[in-house]
Amino acid sequence: MAVMTVSPRARRSRSRISRMPLAGVAALGLLALSACGSGDDGGGGGGEGGGLDVVASFYPMEFLAERIGGEHVSVSTLTEPGVEPHDLDLSPRETARLSEADLVVYLQGLQPAVDEAVEQSGVEHVAEATSFTTLETHGDEVDGEDHADEGHEEEGHAEEGDGHDHEHEGGDPHIWLDPVRYAEVAEGVGDALAEADPDHAADYARNTEQLVGELQALDEEFAAGLQDAPSRTFITTHAAFGYLAERYELHEEAITGIDPESEPSAARMRDLQEIAREDGVTTVFFETLVSDETARTLADDLGLETAVLDPVEGITDDSPGADYLEVMRANLAALQQALGAR
Repeated sequence: MAVMTVSPRARRSRSRISRMPLAGVAALGLLALSACGSGDDGGGGGGEGGGLDVVASFYPMEFLAERIGGEHVSVSTLTEPGVEPHDLDLSPRETARLSEADLVVYLQGLQPAVDEAVEQSGVEHVAEATSFTTLETHGDEVDGEDHADEGHEEEGHAEEGDGHDHEHEGGDPHIWLDPVRYAEVAEGVGDALAEADPDHAADYARNTEQLVGELQALDEEFAAGLQDAPSRTFITTHAAFGYLAERYELHEEAITGIDPESEPSAARMRDLQEIAREDGVTTVFFETLVSDETARTLADDLGLETAVLDPVEGITDDSPGADYLEVMRANLAALQQALGAR
């Protein structure tokens, strides 16, 4: 099992910080004024603590900004705890909030409302996560076909193909569930913070190095913890774990596709029953932010166990850990139990 290697910064001599066009600034001007009195200070280091004002799209981006920014940033998130991020809608005030930020950290292709709002905001500094790593197309399993090994595009945009979730035609956006790719994104966010706030660039570089080291250790834990698992197939509610499965030579079978709100067909449910029997699946995994009804129905029909495999899209009281690293280690333990790893 290969140990994680993270692309050096020297490989990215050009800044990979996305710069969105200034279209929409005038249209947002009045909205921005209405947001000024909301208790969220504007850009230019305008957080309440005097730090860089950073807006993150959802928890995995928030975690990176907070860990790397440290005491120099004030981070807010567009997706509140307990909200399923795929279906996020933004109010006019939240949209205007982006135009005031010193830096926006987001992941394109996961939340269409955020993608549109960032493009319209005219914010100067933007760290877009997928620009720091590569994307692949993983299976939209609702049609009963396995696309798990299709299409790798070096520059992060897989080709469009029939049978895939058209809201994610750029590829599977769940890159944070692979510690290797997530570390690459961490490096990009560190560079973005340094460009937005050069006075503290050395601190951001140091914090980035520390976090990347922790993600390397996490990768090594997953590789060692799963290498001897006699079973390699696991069933999940939606296809969020394609990168994780690929990284550690597992095979994910999802009840629904990339979109957790899609409904599985009867044919897909029959396929999963057959796969579970043939591959000796013991557990059907569900999530904390998505209904577990279908997963429990499938498990009951087959006499299987159920357990949580958390896609770390948000931290709530029901999460199996207090932050990204804790939840991912809980996921490792759950997979080890389900797959029979020693």
